[in-house]
Amino acid sequence: MSGAGPTAADSWISTFLEAQAAELAAARNTLLAYGRDLKDFAQWLEHRGGSFARAGRDDVERYLIHCDAEGLSQATRARRLSSIRQLYRFAFEEGWRDDNPAIQIKGPGRHKALPKTLELSEVDGLLEASRTMGRTESDRLRNACLMQLLYATGMRVSELVSLPVAAARGSPQMLLVRGKGGKERMVPLSAPAREALDAWLAARDEAEEAARVRGVPPSRFLFPSSGQAGHLTRHRFYALIKDLAVAAGISPAKVTPHVLRHAFATHLLAGGADLRVIQTLLGHADISTTEIYTHVLDDRLRDLVLDHHPLAAAAPSPQPEREPKASPPARARR
Repeated sequence: MSGAGPTAADSWISTFLEAQAAELAAARNTLLAYGRDLKDFAQWLEHRGGSFARAGRDDVERYLIHCDAEGLSQATRARRLSSIRQLYRFAFEEGWRDDNPAIQIKGPGRHKALPKTLELSEVDGLLEASRTMGRTESDRLRNACLMQLLYATGMRVSELVSLPVAAARGSPQMLLVRGKGGKERMVPLSAPAREALDAWLAARDEAEEAARVRGVPPSRFLFPSSGQAGHLTRHRFYALIKDLAVAAGISPAKVTPHVLRHAFATHLLAGGADLRVIQTLLGHADISTTEIYTHVLDDRLRDLVLDHHPLAAAAPSPQPEREPKASPPARARR
């Protein structure tokens, strides 16, 4: 091991994160997750007299055993190992290390739980509630637009709240969305979504013009806010969707912005959409991420066979089960 680079853990982490942000355009949340994971590993090593520069494969494996003993989930342990691998790959490329001690360690994998989703009637209830909830007409138009766009496109909530207003001008048939890592994709808009968008834009522009007269500069976001981000925050939208669930008579615990994203994908697939198309719409880099939605195909395939297979119609109706004959008394058995 050369250890030619920075020796302090903080220096390793900050340099690594700067490179991820500059070279790979990693999202802020991704960088925060890397930072948390690597700081925890650094503290664990320091407590045992170790460091990033001197750690070996055994140290990484013992750390993962420690994480398991702490009760961390399978997904969290897999993510931490991935963070450590990425750090040491960067350290190898930079010449700080002459090896990657984590490269051959088999991770715990990820448990792919079925995504939570909503019935069509529940989505309809949320959309209806969004049209009537809000202190002002402008609030109601904004809420309706948010919900229509979310369900019509399957956008991530961070993508939705940070949409630039320029992308929505001219009643577009498609929206240009900037996703993870700065990757762009086009998503189509339904007729109800376009109507809600046009109505919200009219109200938004009227409010912007009134603000301009007072000397307030115009916002570049579709859903502007006076907060530091300049647009509606994810946390505010999360709270809004909980209120909408209550108004629609749905348990708030069942509804989150990401559940609406799952509902978008699940309902498309159940309606016959191609999995590759859904992958593109969701902005998934790998088809394996999208394949988690294929659980909805089970019912569709069963119905397809029962409705169209030539032998299905000819199959005899199930006969009522006969009561089994009573077993002979024990003394009569040979």
